[in-house]
Amino acid sequence: MSFNKTVFLPVDPDAAFALLTEPERLRRWKTVAARVDLRVGGEYRWTVTPGHVAMGTFTEIEPGKRVVYTWGWEGDGQLPPGASTVRVNLEAVDGGTTVQLIHEGLTPEQEVMHAEGWTHFLARLVQLAAHGDAGPDEWSAAPDPIDELASAEAALAAAQRILRGLKPSDMELATPCEDFTVHGLLEHLFGSIASIGKALGVSVADRPAASPEARIADAAQDTLEAFRAHGLAGSLDMGFAELPATLVANILNLELLVHAWDFANATGQDLAVSPVLSDYVLGLARNTIRPQMRGTTFAEETLVDESAASLERLIAFTGREVAGI
Repeated sequence: MSFNKTVFLPVDPDAAFALLTEPERLRRWKTVAARVDLRVGGEYRWTVTPGHVAMGTFTEIEPGKRVVYTWGWEGDGQLPPGASTVRVNLEAVDGGTTVQLIHEGLTPEQEVMHAEGWTHFLARLVQLAAHGDAGPDEWSAAPDPIDELASAEAALAAAQRILRGLKPSDMELATPCEDFTVHGLLEHLFGSIASIGKALGVSVADRPAASPEARIADAAQDTLEAFRAHGLAGSLDMGFAELPATLVANILNLELLVHAWDFANATGQDLAVSPVLSDYVLGLARNTIRPQMRGTTFAEETLVDESAASLERLIAFTGREVAGI
């Protein structure tokens, strides 16, 4: 069985090819995180939605014309990485480019599932090409099932949209995170992600000249991939202490989601978060922030209305004022 669908993009073939192959562009319509080695024989790893990772190898690459890669799902015995093939053909037409996607080597049941997925994501690709923004992806907003790593991936998806909205003129703005400007908070967030990566055995490369979104997303991709390989069992040497892996994952969730709120609050953006995610991360926060941490790492919990949404309660629990959200 195979899936075959063609869409029109109002951009030239080179721009269309970039949307299909470059991590920074893939994250805007298709993936939460993306690692791409764009050469014949090179591998890719895409966190398509939290907890669901597609992997494969590029077999044909003709920039502006065609890209072919094997496809499968990490940890899936029925369709493992390399078990099927995706062919994408680009053709210049009046006003833009047609993109034909053919996914071959699927069982009938797999074809039904992948038809739904590709239809969803190709619609987002069209929206991105036509309007410059595909909008938040509801498929990445509320992981099911959810655990500490799936929630961190969903928090990253939410944070990336806020980071994408940061402008050079925002860098010296104050944030709700005491003593941090937007620039300082970016440095702190990168450092936190990189330190967790180091504990997982990864040397997270820094690209200070990259956009805030690309810099944080690339670091988080490396760290989350390593965390997936390590799992949540055991402990991690964070340098200052040996911590349970689950606790480190909790910290990563708080770093991504709470600081996303900080950036949004500082720059007047709206942070879109599913209650499924904010409820879950609030539970992680309650298991992580101990009374003895108040006054040092975290301020005292602030008050919110009993009817407040879980995101507001999470922010208040970390010691921030939520009035005016």
